[in-house]
Amino acid sequence: MAHYQRIGNVPPKRHTQHRTPQGGLYYEELMGEEGFSSDSSLLYHRGLPSAISDARSWDLGESLATTPNQPLLPRHLRLHDLFADDAGQGVDTVTGRRLILGNADVRISYVVSDTPSPFYRNGISDECVFVQSGAARVETVFGGFDLAAGDYLVIPRATTHRWIPGDGEPLRANCIEANSHIAPPQRYLSKYGQLLAHAPYCERDLRLPQGPLAAEDAGAHGDQPAEVYLKHRGSGPGGISGTIYTYPADPLDVVGWDGCLYPYAFNVRDFEPITGRVHQPPPVHQVFEGHNFVICNFVPRKVDYHPLSIPVPYYHSNVDSDEIMFYVAGDYEARKGSGIGKGSVSVHPGGHAHGPQPGAYEHSIGA
Repeated sequence: MAHYQRIGNVPPKRHTQHRTPQGGLYYEELMGEEGFSSDSSLLYHRGLPSAISDARSWDLGESLATTPNQPLLPRHLRLHDLFADDAGQGVDTVTGRRLILGNADVRISYVVSDTPSPFYRNGISDECVFVQSGAARVETVFGGFDLAAGDYLVIPRATTHRWIPGDGEPLRANCIEANSHIAPPQRYLSKYGQLLAHAPYCERDLRLPQGPLAAEDAGAHGDQPAEVYLKHRGSGPGGISGTIYTYPADPLDVVGWDGCLYPYAFNVRDFEPITGRVHQPPPVHQVFEGHNFVICNFVPRKVDYHPLSIPVPYYHSNVDSDEIMFYVAGDYEARKGSGIGKGSVSVHPGGHAHGPQPGAYEHSIGA
């Protein structure tokens, strides 16, 4: 997201001396994508960002293992039932997430959490986390976010952060991990990276990291050793393994940063649906994309207004993709009577024709 930001204490010129009030040096870290050839930010640390005092394995177990969908069938997953035992059980948003669907390009997990997570960094995946219900404070090296129902948080890979659920109901969240970067659809961006006028959202709708930075809060974490859980390439399921690093002091010790690479939040209620006289195809609902996958928002909208329109979707076969739908709220006309409800996930694999429930096609006419 090429949208320059600057927070906290940075020097006038990059790669130059940046000194503490006592005369010591802050330590500059370049966090950049694609080997110094894409978006980046410069972060200024109180301590050496490379200092590690210990490392041990993080056993991910079978949490990333998958089973083939063979024979090829559509599926209905009832996540509120599958995760009913996790509520109020001391589960955190990092170690408690469980994979529900995945392939070589993207992994989708779900979590019901009520406990602060450890510090965490995904070294191989951008993450896009959607909050279904509940609330959380997310602390990152770039600043903090207060999240609530309907919020997405896009987190660039290698961003150190932790999740602190709010009081009250547990945090329910979908966690999308990509083997690529996650960004707004390219067709909605100018050649310089600005969201264009026909995009269903713009930069004003994005919520950026907020200060004060943790390093500016004297009592935030202190200078005690801290553990950071890291996902990285390895020999585990899907080629992923885990390591737990111990740092000699607070890993969120950044006093300032600037650049075009950082996490940001976006609420689904700020997505402006694109409508038409006849039924619009799913790409008009797209909000983010990665390599070989897209993320869409199906939100309340003015339905199709051609005098002969059929408002529910036509039957279709996704020849090149699987279609995964997560039902957050509302009552979806095309699925009435199917048992689909809040927390449901429907899976329609590529090559499988699917569409509205029997009778919904006809009943939607004139509605």
